[in-house]
Amino acid sequence: MAGSAYGNVAMELQQLRYFVAVAGTGSFSRAAERCQVTQPSLSQQIARLEGGLRQRLFDRTGRQVLLTDAGRLLLASAEAILAAVEDAERKLRESDTLAGGQVTLGALPTIAPYLLPRVLKKFMTRFPGVEITVHEDVTKHLLEGITAGDLDLALIALPVPDERLHVEPLLTEPLLLALPPRHRLLRRRRIGLNDLRTERFILLNEMHCLGEQVVSFCRANECHPRVGCRSAQISTIQNLIALGQGVSLLPDMARKADVSRQLPYRRLWGAQPTRTIAVIRRKYRSTGLAVERFVGHLKKECS
Repeated sequence: MAGSAYGNVAMELQQLRYFVAVAGTGSFSRAAERCQVTQPSLSQQIARLEGGLRQRLFDRTGRQVLLTDAGRLLLASAEAILAAVEDAERKLRESDTLAGGQVTLGALPTIAPYLLPRVLKKFMTRFPGVEITVHEDVTKHLLEGITAGDLDLALIALPVPDERLHVEPLLTEPLLLALPPRHRLLRRRRIGLNDLRTERFILLNEMHCLGEQVVSFCRANECHPRVGCRSAQISTIQNLIALGQGVSLLPDMARKADVSRQLPYRRLWGAQPTRTIAVIRRKYRSTGLAVERFVGHLKKECS
């Protein structure tokens, strides 16, 4: 009897896996390929699930497969159930000492070189058996990597307008005015955004959210920055400013990492630009013990 009950539970979990696969692909054939089963077998299990629930879960119109209202209600619960089962299985496989495990981490190039070295050094010293892979990319690609399941976690700047993601803010830092040495404004006790109207700005290119965040902040405060140059690297911007080619608003963590000490940095008087950095992951996706420990470590280091 016990063996029969276990078999029924396993079958129901398999039905949920097939259901989530069809919902995610919008196709019975593609779902069968993903689940590595034949399409008739998958269709039969979906039919049994619908029969057991006494609800039609999909509308099949030609080649399109769309969720019904009942299907949409079931989907979030099914994903949560499967994630909980996978999480339990992973934790049972991994030892509490983290002798193994993997973390695939995405990060913005404006965050990774400044925040991650010290965070990773401490974590890898404590858990040397964990393999960590870091992917540096722009926000758009990081979000795609998280939603596709290619990344476990990503470090990005808020906002994140995607309800499929779990977002945990880590820290908020000021964006500081970086000026060339001996710039005329350094003689002032206070420097406001109005004082920068005639200055040439050096910003990150449009692919980087930080560059657009600076432009948006200026425009929201009735300042239209005159952009003289854009670059893909903060270090290039710092070097150009040091050569007297313009000014910029840069993250405080970039100031702390600026070992050249060539640039003077100032807080703007009045409106204060900031950015909030968060760690994101896909909701209902199972993550191993290594990922959970890394998130805890990351939050502690950023507090």
